[in-house]
Parts: sequence; structure tokens; C-alpha cells
Amino acid sequence: MAHCREYGAVLPHARLWLCAAACFALFILAIGDQVAQADDPLPSWRAGQSKAAIIQFVERVTTPGADYVLPAERIAVFDNDGTLCPEMPVSTQFAFTLDRLHALAPAHPAWRETEPFKSALAGNIENVAAGGDKAVLQLMTVTHSGMSTDDFDAMVSDWLARARHPRFGRLYTRLVYQPMLELLIYLRSNGFSTYIVAAGGTDFMRSWVQQAYGIPPEQVIGSSSRLLYEIRNGKPVLMRQRTVDFINDGDNKPIAIHKVIGRRPIIAFGSSDRDTEMLEWVTMQSRPTLGVLLHHTDAEREYAYDRKAFRGRLDKALAAAPGRHWVVIDMRRDWARVFRD
Repeated sequence: MAHCREYGAVLPHARLWLCAAACFALFILAIGDQVAQADDPLPSWRAGQSKAAIIQFVERVTTPGADYVLPAERIAVFDNDGTLCPEMPVSTQFAFTLDRLHALAPAHPAWRETEPFKSALAGNIENVAAGGDKAVLQLMTVTHSGMSTDDFDAMVSDWLARARHPRFGRLYTRLVYQPMLELLIYLRSNGFSTYIVAAGGTDFMRSWVQQAYGIPPEQVIGSSSRLLYEIRNGKPVLMRQRTVDFINDGDNKPIAIHKVIGRRPIIAFGSSDRDTEMLEWVTMQSRPTLGVLLHHTDAEREYAYDRKAFRGRLDKALAAAPGRHWVVIDMRRDWARVFRD
């Protein structure tokens, strides 16, 4: 109606026609936009073999015929760090860990002379990485425990609302790969359930992935700490302990998928050697499957790393990809844009 009032000075018999024409034009524009989106469900992907392989697979398993897969069995699993969002120079969760470590350090002066705390507080991340998973777990257990799950969730949410990536200057929740976001939407629009299967903490990821990716908390499978049920101040709480319950990485990923989902997925997306077993578990079956690796090749828009990276190393999986018929996405070549904005 706001558009119609602009024609108030027009003769009455012409005013209705002009209104109708304006509304029809707006309708055509809206329909045209929808058609364009339907014609290209992955607009941030450049035309090429990778994009074609994904779309062809989805059409293949959703079209009635020999390769048709029932909606209940259309399950896609995704690693998180390095696959849906950046993992350099450190993952989102490790950035949170470092900030928490600095906040707690005044009460623990011995950390300044004790590894891996000394290196972490000095910002020497490569030295921490040299200590392996044990060093990282030490840092995470002291910064992620001693509070209830509700308090931890509030702490993470508060941090995510203000913490920014050191290179891009954006909130971590705004550093979602736009092509992957489009892919998640495309899969769900074709009856797929999309799960995160990652080494990051389950509770940490559940605090923000629904907002970022549209993936609900119950479809997040990660590593976990031991929880203890207690009554505090007359209320039941789950307290986070320093004991690690499960590390969802490497060959533990297929185990976690089996335990939590109870079905074998038909699509798996990863970005490092630690996703190899998940891709093998998903793709080495008799029915149609799709395995995909994201290769970070774009130092200008994001990062370029693979075989010699101190984290997110992509070496053995990259070599195995041709023989396994896994699609390798070249970020620089295959993505027209990287981030949402």
C-alpha cells in the first residue's frame, strides 16, 4: 500500500492499474530471486568438478531409482574446525582456552615456570603443539572444569559475544565459511540431517553452532569431560570434572557416530588427517556415498597449509583421496567467497 500512495495524483481509473503493475513487478522480482537460488543452490561455489560432484550426488540419492536413499538414512557428518570455520592460528575453542588461562594465571604463579602453561601464557603456540594432545588437554582441563554445565555455557556465550579473531577482527561466530553454510542449507532442504562430529568439546560447540550453522545441540558430537550430578543450593546441577570422558578424534569418530547416531552416514566432510577414519567409515560401504576434504589453499582470503602444518595437517588423507574417490575442495579455486560478509 505504501507504493500505491505514491500515485495519489493520478486519475482514479489509472491509479488501480498502476498499483497492480507495481505489485506485479515486485512479485516478478521476488519470484526471479527464488528461481535464481533454486537454479544455483551453492552460489558461493565456483563452477567446477567439486561443485558438480556434490550436486550430482545429492540429486542421485534423492531421485527415485536404484540409488535412492530414504530420508531417514540421509545423514551427513562434518568436522568443525578447518571444515566449517577457521582453525588458524588456533581453533575457536583454544582461543577461549588461552583467554581463560590468562584470567586464571594470577592465582597460579607456578604456571609461569611450568609447561605447557608457560608457553601458552607467552603465546608460543607451536611449542604447546609440540607437546601433543597431552599438553592441550592439560590446558583445557584446568580452564573448562570446576563449574556447572550451565555456568560453562554462560561463560562461553559471554566470551563469544566479545572475542574477535586476531587476523580478521571479527567475532568468531561471524567466521563461518559461507560456501559450507550454503551446503548445509542445501542438504537439509533435500531431507538430510546434518551432524557435527569433531574433536572440539561438545558443550563448547553446543553454545553457538545452532546460531552459526543451524545445527541443533542434539546433533553435535564432540569430546567430553566427565560430569557429576550434584544438588547445590537446593538445585540439581551437572558439574564439569577435570577427568576426560571421551576424545572424539581420529579413529574414535566412527565409534562416536555409531554410539550417538546409530546409523551410518552417507556423506562425510573433513579437512585433516584426523578425519581420515570418519571418511573411511562413511565411504567404504556398498551404497552411494560421498567423502569430501577441504584443502586450505588460499593464503590471501584465509590460510594456506597442508602437509607441514603444526595443526590441521592434511597429508595422508590428501594422498589417499584419489584412490578413495574423495572430492578435494581447493579453497582458492572452488570458492568464489570464503566468509559470510
